[in-house]
Amino acid sequence: MAFLLRRLVFYMAAFIAAATINFFLPRLMPGDPVQIMFSSAGTELPPESLQALKLTFGFVDGPLWQQYLTYLGSIFTGDLGRSIKYFPLPVTSVLGHALVWTVALMGTATIVSFALGTFLGILAAWRRGSRFDVIVSVGAIFATSVPAVVTSLIVLFIFGFTLGWFPNGYAADPSLDPAFSLQYIGSVAYHGILPMVTLCTVLIGGFTVTMRNNMINLLGEDYIVMARAKGLSDRHVMLWYAARNAVLPTVSSLAIAIGTILGGSLVTEVVYNYPGLGNILYQAILARDYPVIQGQLLIMTATMLIANFIVDVSYVLLDPRLKGA
Repeated sequence: MAFLLRRLVFYMAAFIAAATINFFLPRLMPGDPVQIMFSSAGTELPPESLQALKLTFGFVDGPLWQQYLTYLGSIFTGDLGRSIKYFPLPVTSVLGHALVWTVALMGTATIVSFALGTFLGILAAWRRGSRFDVIVSVGAIFATSVPAVVTSLIVLFIFGFTLGWFPNGYAADPSLDPAFSLQYIGSVAYHGILPMVTLCTVLIGGFTVTMRNNMINLLGEDYIVMARAKGLSDRHVMLWYAARNAVLPTVSSLAIAIGTILGGSLVTEVVYNYPGLGNILYQAILARDYPVIQGQLLIMTATMLIANFIVDVSYVLLDPRLKGA
């Protein structure tokens, strides 16, 4: 518990530091979105409405420290203001709707990539030097080297435009009403195949390389030699002696993968016009919708910190040495 409490305090401090940076960055930029909105309206808005707009979106005049304390209070109460692009919707409503799509896409892609990449890494390390190892290793390194935007465009061009097997965009058929029905769920699954393939391609190489290297480092350990000398089957030694210990660093890479897939999902969602957090952030940047940008960055920060904390908890459960440390 002492270890977990120390990590929890550390992550809380990191979140407050990230929130502080998130507060000061837009305010260091010249102008504000309210001025842009007021200027674009021309003579349609009277001058006295400028202050009303500032009050509506939280851009009030006052000491910076007072604005900062108000901002921190709004974070912990869940009041992130109102979106400028999607006015009068609150930021929590805009991001909450997009979060469902991103979590469904990101979560499924992460689970599939982790399971498949770990399995391929185990087999490649166990058959080190074989043709299978060479193909898997080269393919994994190539997959991690290609940027997510290139992978998205290649997958979309081949399977969307050239072959026409899958839709080229959207999360579901626009002609269908959103409902909990087999037709709508099937449409969502069908439209999500290409973004899923893209994200899995981006992630799977990293898991494969990490697991392979960890396995190779452990195969020469004394307890592996002893297990083989005892006459245990190769499958038993591979899974319960080597893979069980090699998977610990791979679990740590899950937290890094969350950040990678959030960045990759931004590009992927824009390419496929998928209504997730990445696409919302892109549209908010174009519209200078600072409340949505700040809320999105807070979600990304909180996701990374929570993922790292879950990894710390899983380490305590998987590694008995930490319990006695």
